[in-house]
Order: sequence, then structure tokens, then C-alpha cells
Amino acid sequence: MSRPDRGTRAMHQALPPALRDAVDDFAEHLSRVRNRSAHTVRAYVTDLVSLLDHAVRMGCVDLAELDLSVLRSWLARQRTMGAARTSLARRAASARAFSAWAHRAGLLPADVGAALASPRAHRDLPSVLRADQAAALVEAPSRQTPPPTNPARTDQARTDAEPADAAAEPAQGALEGSEAVPLRDRMLLELLYATGVRVSEACGLDVGDVDHGRRVIRVFGKGGRERSVPYGVPAQRALDDWLRHGRPAMVGARSGDALLLGARGGRLNPTTARQIVGAYAETAGLPRTSPHDLRHSAATHLLEGGADLRAVQELLGHSSLASTQIYTHVSVERLRAAYRQAHPRA
Repeated sequence: MSRPDRGTRAMHQALPPALRDAVDDFAEHLSRVRNRSAHTVRAYVTDLVSLLDHAVRMGCVDLAELDLSVLRSWLARQRTMGAARTSLARRAASARAFSAWAHRAGLLPADVGAALASPRAHRDLPSVLRADQAAALVEAPSRQTPPPTNPARTDQARTDAEPADAAAEPAQGALEGSEAVPLRDRMLLELLYATGVRVSEACGLDVGDVDHGRRVIRVFGKGGRERSVPYGVPAQRALDDWLRHGRPAMVGARSGDALLLGARGGRLNPTTARQIVGAYAETAGLPRTSPHDLRHSAATHLLEGGADLRAVQELLGHSSLASTQIYTHVSVERLRAAYRQAHPRA
């Protein structure tokens, strides 16, 4: 089972053996059969342990006794404890997924979670840079020395699955003399904005995943789903500079085939990549920006430029078109803002 937090582990151990085994088997199913990430498995396990702990408190000592009233009672309790609508929606989804699996596995006589409703999660419009702001950000490494990262934050946020020194940045100031680091940073920023890939997808790229002739990268997204994403000429230039001059200067024994490297030669850590983006945005005088904000910006600018919604869905790797449609709302909000600012009778 993926390692949950300490409180969840204590609740897990306190469950009756049959329920504890069901949690472990479900986690194994998510990891091996559904190919979910360790982070996703932890989230499901945390929700499930909370649900079964609540069920035991209501007198359910056998999984077959789990019914819809218990699920609803659990969600109601979460709501009274102040859980946000987004959290309630995720926990309801976890309960439904477990119920469906348990029914197929013969642990539940019926799929009791199929009738469980969940509140519609309120979705804030994503933070989006203007095109000129995005251009200023991706060009920032060419105009300045690399901003230092915070190694303490990197170490604290590193996942359990990563080696202790897999891709950590050295102490503050140690990168300033390296000419390779700005090339890597420029390539990272160009790639994130040009393709709209997730930061984990960018850091997971290997050199062989780049098709220079067609200007396409091969990306493995959520659930191991593979897709091809094109990139433009500026990104190609940044990529060429990095591969010819930057990567050879930073490559080490632990580099393997990784495209993006950390300062110690290992694969670039996503946490460090987030710090790089945020630091360049801050020094460039831009709003607080994350790699996911660049993903939002890329999608919004594509739609504003006339791209088809389904094409953007494919580029981003969304399994559902509903996930992509939020960017149409961003474009409408921008249109309304421009109208209010410019129209004399707005």
C-alpha cells in the first residue's frame, strides 16, 4: 500500500482485519491494474480509511454491511467538519470507485456507491498570463543570471519515491557560475509554455522522446497514457542550445537518458522545476506563476488564436472534454474585461 500520512496509518491499523485487507487490495488494484500514480493512490487510501473508520463507528464490522446511508453519513460529517465542496466531490468519487471495485471483487453484494451524489465542485478560473507576460517569462533566462532555488523547500517537498539526492539543487549561489543552467531554464520554460505539458511530464521526458524532424515530443501522462505534442520554433532553438551546449556540461553518472537535468546530474525534480518557474516570474516582475499556470496560459492562448477545443483537449491530455472547457470561460472573461475597459457604454 502507498504510504499515507501518520494519522491515516493509525486509523488503518485500527480497522478490523477484513476492512484493512480490503483497503490494501484496493490500493494494489489502483497501483498495478489502473496504473495510478503514488500520489493518487495515497489520496484514495486516505479517503477510504476515513470512510471505513466512520463505518466502524456506526457499527459496520463487516464490509458487506456498508450501505448508501453510511456513505451519505460520512460525507455529511465531512461537511460539518468544514470540508470544501471540491474535497467532498473528490471523497464521493473515492467512495464510488471503491464501491464499484468491491462489488466486482465480490466483497459487496451491490454497488452501493453508484447512487451516491456529490456536490458540484466550484471551479475557480485558472490563473492565465497575457501573451506578452508569457513571452517575458520564457525569455527571462536569456537576460539574467539564474535565480537561486531554496534547497530546504526542495528537500521538504520531495516525495518518498525519490532518492534523497536524486535531483536536488545545490546551496544558494552555487549555480551562478554555470552557463549551462540558464540554457536548461530557458528550455524548461519554453517547453512548458509551447506544449502545455504538466511539470511532471516535462521532467519525465527522455532525450529519445524528442522528434526533432517533426518537432514533436512523446509524453506519458496520467495513467501512463501516451500522446504526441508539437512544439514551435522558439522551443526548438532552446532545445538545440540545451542539447548541444548545456546538457553535456551538466551530464553525470546518474543522468541516464533524462532530458532535463538537475545541478547534480540527476533527472530534474518537479519541485525544483516549480521553484525555477516561480523565481524567474518574480524577478521578471510578473504575478506569482507556477508551471501549471503556464499550462493554463498555453491552452487559453491556443483557443484565443482559433484552435479547436478537441485539439486542445488532445494536446493537454485531458480524458474528458469537460476539463478543457474551463479555458473557454477564461477567454470569455478576458473578452468581458476588454469590453468593460474599452466600450464607452460598458
